Amino acid sequence: MANPAADATSTGGTGASIAITEHRLANGLRVVLSEDHLTPVAAVCLWYDVGSRHEVKGRTGLAHLFEHLMFQGSANVSGNGHFELVQGAGGSLNGTTSFERTNYFETMPAHQLELALWLEADRMGSLLAALDDASMENQRDVVKNERRQRYDNVPYGTALEKLTALSYPEGHPYHHTPIGSMADLDAATLADAQAFFRTYYAPNNAVLSVVGDIDPEQTVAWVEKYFGSIPGHDGKQPPRDGTLPETIGGELRETLHEEVPSRALMAAYRLPHDGTREADAADLALTVLGSGESSRLYNRLVRRDRTAVSAGFGMLRLVGAPSLGWLDVKSSGEATVAEIDRAIDEELARFAADGPTAEELERAQAQIEREWLDRLTTVAGRADELCRYAVLFGDPTLVNGALARVLDITADEVRAVAAARLRPDNRAVLVYEPTSAATETEEDAA
Repeated sequence: MANPAADATSTGGTGASIAITEHRLANGLRVVLSEDHLTPVAAVCLWYDVGSRHEVKGRTGLAHLFEHLMFQGSANVSGNGHFELVQGAGGSLNGTTSFERTNYFETMPAHQLELALWLEADRMGSLLAALDDASMENQRDVVKNERRQRYDNVPYGTALEKLTALSYPEGHPYHHTPIGSMADLDAATLADAQAFFRTYYAPNNAVLSVVGDIDPEQTVAWVEKYFGSIPGHDGKQPPRDGTLPETIGGELRETLHEEVPSRALMAAYRLPHDGTREADAADLALTVLGSGESSRLYNRLVRRDRTAVSAGFGMLRLVGAPSLGWLDVKSSGEATVAEIDRAIDEELARFAADGPTAEELERAQAQIEREWLDRLTTVAGRADELCRYAVLFGDPTLVNGALARVLDITADEVRAVAAARLRPDNRAVLVYEPTSAATETEEDAA
């Protein structure tokens, strides 16, 4: 085991730092610890460097399917035992999949930390011993049902999938979303799942963070005891290159006629990669323009023009491909898409010319600061951020300067990124037009 890295000690003048120590096991598992005795709880977070960007055509959805399979039992924990043991010990747990990673996490009473570490190690080291056709079919059905509930059978549920496909060209590693297609979920075999696990669920492809009321020496001893004997795997191929031009080069637009409550306009703008100063400036721009009821687009579309009942602008931060700025507007009454389009373009052009006012920038920075500090208030939030910075940027100590970097952005930087990126020729647009069935339902309800 390598010597611990030096503690992180600076936050760039924005408050107390998160104390961080690092260790690496002989099999490649990277371990990040942060001791905090304020409350008697401990968070365990395990990030695997695998997401939908690692999938190949015809086998989309495997990363998300495997997130579910990891809760289906392992050599020493059968069926739903992982949930039962953690919740029976007073803890909480879950897992999520994104374009760029898959994570698993538990928050436990501090004296139950060893149990969480053993459970994570058991499924990392022995899941294949329990993975069979029955568990594969069970979780395949769960994921397909999740797709129906979240994508196929809800109003506007297709937006994420369609805008992603429009924003990233065919063959691009981010062209499809983590949920995958029904056809690919049906086509996935037990052999596919076994190969996927061997390739990506290895200790040298993971970062484990433990935060909270812990004894670091004892924690490292447990990690070594339970994870140390799991062999690494060297067969992983890097994800396909996600490089794209800074702008799309022309508007891409698709209109859908579906049973939705009202007309809607959604758009995705190509933005700078996460981890850059320009990405932080873009985040501030979107906050001023579309975050909350004091934002420019809300004031224009909802309050002034009354052409919309809601208007929001948020950012999907990505490291391996351009990030996306997500615009979501739901129309009011008989307002037309042309009216909404025109108002949006006017507001974006005005912002690109003048940038945010000093008051707007201060408010946006305060909003991001509050959200960031709220996240770091919990041991689970800190554990997740340590994994994020370790997996995506290679250095967990970057967490201590993240807020300072946002607060250092100037109004001119915000204006510049808006002028360069928030343009009509740099967006994919999705328009929802209600079908007659949806209109009749709405009238009946009225």
